[in-house]
Amino acid sequence: MTMTVAARAIATARSVVRASRLRNVFTAQKSQSHALLIRQMSSEAQSMRSEEQSMSSEVQSIAARLRNSGLLRSQGLIGGQWIDAYDGRTIKVHNPANGEVIANVPLMSKRETDDAITSAYDAFKSWSKLTAADRSNRLRKWYELLTTHKEEIGQLITLEQGKPLKESVGEINYGASFLEFFSEEAKRVYGDIISPTIADRRLFVLKQPVGVVGVITPWNFPLAMITRKVAPALACGCTVVIKPSELTPLTALAAAELSLQAGIPPGVVNVVMGDAPAIGDAILASTQVRKITFTGSTTVGKKLMAGAAGTVKKVSLELGGNAPHIVFDDADVDVAVKGVIASKFRNSGQTCVSANRILVQEGIYEKFCNAFSKAAQDLQVGDGFGEGVAQGPLINEAAVQKVEKFLQDAITKGAKVVLGGKRHSLGMTFFEPTVIADVNSDMLLFREEVFGPVAPLLPFRTEEEAIGLANDANAGLAACVYTNNIQRSWRMTEALEYGMVGVNESLIATEVAPFGGIKQSGLGREGSKYGMDDYLELKYVCLGNMDGN
Repeated sequence: MTMTVAARAIATARSVVRASRLRNVFTAQKSQSHALLIRQMSSEAQSMRSEEQSMSSEVQSIAARLRNSGLLRSQGLIGGQWIDAYDGRTIKVHNPANGEVIANVPLMSKRETDDAITSAYDAFKSWSKLTAADRSNRLRKWYELLTTHKEEIGQLITLEQGKPLKESVGEINYGASFLEFFSEEAKRVYGDIISPTIADRRLFVLKQPVGVVGVITPWNFPLAMITRKVAPALACGCTVVIKPSELTPLTALAAAELSLQAGIPPGVVNVVMGDAPAIGDAILASTQVRKITFTGSTTVGKKLMAGAAGTVKKVSLELGGNAPHIVFDDADVDVAVKGVIASKFRNSGQTCVSANRILVQEGIYEKFCNAFSKAAQDLQVGDGFGEGVAQGPLINEAAVQKVEKFLQDAITKGAKVVLGGKRHSLGMTFFEPTVIADVNSDMLLFREEVFGPVAPLLPFRTEEEAIGLANDANAGLAACVYTNNIQRSWRMTEALEYGMVGVNESLIATEVAPFGGIKQSGLGREGSKYGMDDYLELKYVCLGNMDGN
């Protein structure tokens, strides 16, 4: 395994320090023999090589420990059995920080997906008949196992996705919280009794599980996007076929392994990966799959929505965002800078609620720009396993090229790069934290998600102008407002066309609140008590002739 990016950066810095040290030795001790100096240089070089090898071997040992623990799985899960692709084909899973291959996983297709659907369909008959308390206990056990192994699975996320280890462990805590929450909600699926319009009738409403659910998740949150969907599905009595991203399947497989250990029966949770179009088509075509839940791009979401029409499946979609963060003159600048930095550069800007358009009122525009740029400049970029690293790599080369395309478009149209603006010296898919000022509504940075560590700043004059700019988007997922004016905060939250609004806070996602958007950002809600609704069918029952014998 080659030396990691973090190791190369550390080695380069140490090389500079040591070269300087050696020059001082040479100057101060000219009278000493040339041979002595050569021996000292040789000793320094050997020490540096040893440290580099140690850094590389540390990452290797992490992967080895995960394999030994049984959490680094490299097969699909169908009916409780770990299996390869039927034709033996595989795909490589890479570490985005250094390009190394972590594992080979099955390149599955229609046949495997059909079998996974059949397995889930068969398991549904018994899983849905368990008491809510029984399902609750098993979900609770799954939650406990995830939290027990959060360090190992956090390392797995950093290996295959690249985010800093602290963020990865934070994702485990967040993802596990949905298992805990919905284990409790499983016991709170209530029906209704309706007053009849005719005396000898009794009217009831029952809530029953939808059935088999196709779960399609993205690479940016390889655990949380699964548990946020699978936890309510299982709590309601549904079974699932999960298709994780081919870029980050290992976290999904580790979570599935723990579901089996938690006592969730074989077939209730199935995982297939590989040929995404073929897997998606099989899920869409199956009459046994009664619902699809998807997090990802708006383009793919629209295709799934259209494809689901063939069998009239229920659909939940959590699609792209284009989040405006609006900072007014009366805002606490320190609070605003801290909040927007956290939102913009978390996961290297690769989140659907990331601050995508930062609207700053003219009175504090320059002050905010300077403070924000300084805070961004202080962010440490590197391998996610590095100490103090705040920003890891982008997921792949295509992501970097998209960022470069958006930046070039903005610069051509008059925007000014304040900070960063290019690939990081670390190489691979690392990109500098970037701040770009004087963005306008004609630029791609305004119209679409950049999905990278680029913070576009736009000045505005009035509250009305800010509302107009913020709502000038097809997306409507999340928005944030920074103001100390309580009346303005109410006016803004009511006027913004977004499913979620934060006021003086940007990191607003929690398992107890509904997550989702309006307009072309999707359908349905995840998390909270409302997150159960999409996995339940309402059944009306009328009992007649109740006055008879």
